Amino acid sequence: METDKFVHERTIIPGTTMGQKLESLLFWSQDEKESRFPAMQYIFPSIQVSKSSQPFPLKQGGSISPQWKDRTTLTSYMDSNRIKGIIVLQDGNIKLEKYADGIDEKTLWTSFSMAKSVSSMLLGVALKEGDIKNMDDRLERYIPEFLGHDYGKVTVRQLLTMTSGIAWNEDYEDPNSDVAQMYQQPCVNREDHILTYMKPLKFVYEPGTHWNYSTGETDLVGILIQKATGKSLSEYLSEKIWQPFGMEHCAYWLADECSNLNIGGSGLSASLRDYSRLGLLMLNRDVQDEKNIFSKEWLDDATSLLYPVNDQGDGYGYLWWRFKDGNYAAVGIFGQMIYVNPDKNLVIAQIAAWPHAGSKELGHGRQAFINAVLNALD
Repeated sequence: METDKFVHERTIIPGTTMGQKLESLLFWSQDEKESRFPAMQYIFPSIQVSKSSQPFPLKQGGSISPQWKDRTTLTSYMDSNRIKGIIVLQDGNIKLEKYADGIDEKTLWTSFSMAKSVSSMLLGVALKEGDIKNMDDRLERYIPEFLGHDYGKVTVRQLLTMTSGIAWNEDYEDPNSDVAQMYQQPCVNREDHILTYMKPLKFVYEPGTHWNYSTGETDLVGILIQKATGKSLSEYLSEKIWQPFGMEHCAYWLADECSNLNIGGSGLSASLRDYSRLGLLMLNRDVQDEKNIFSKEWLDDATSLLYPVNDQGDGYGYLWWRFKDGNYAAVGIFGQMIYVNPDKNLVIAQIAAWPHAGSKELGHGRQAFINAVLNALD
């Protein structure tokens, strides 16, 4: 039986607790990644995100063939980079859609850090609805567990921009890094793994002055939203985005084994087409009509270049990557991507199982794919 298969898969993943098993994914083999990334919702505790009763239609609108400047083809790009699906939308129409063997438009695939950008979107909704009062509120107003701790003094804005000033190591290759250790300890009184882990962490910079990438802080964004709204991220996502904006398939969001609250920094599994619909929502997010769900303050800066992250002029907004050319993206380790180009009215989404969590070579390959799409559209 299918259920027995996933029970067995869970038992053979290293670790005693579910948190330890989840942490081990950074070191799974290629075969393990490719078999487990579309099954995370069955292997780990998850909460369903209910689909829309009226899916937003994605129509075919002509076709393109990406044009690389070397001998790369779409097939060779997908094969060599372990890409499992790509979709290109322009003017809301499908220009290109292709899947690897065994994957199709119904397959759910884990998002990793693309979920951070979705959590940011939900925070933009909570701000407009008044569940979160002010971007400059301290976290201790919403997360009482942080009273008396450094994180309690961090503001919502600083959390959303990863500028808390609190030390964090996001090295995916280091088993002793914070990102590899944050779910490792046993549950304490049904408190989220991440709260237990982050309460003792200390400031090393003045808050708001130093950008440092931290998955832990985006898990806190999820906790902030859930405590402020009284709803799981899954329920809130379904109510505010998934159903009203016509998502075609149910999604699932991983939940912390201790608290059963969703994990805000990763763990959303959805279909490729629904990831592309999220891109369309961002593309049209500032249309002023009855469907506008985000606060103006969030809209103004969500995809702005608030903090530079390299010498090439790229930067970070509210958990969205912003490029020097004005385009922006949600990006996850192992090759996940939602890319939005407003000038071209373009969305590109990709699901993958890269051989490594990330590298310059893999990142350059992904950018070359984007460029190849743009070349085909010119």
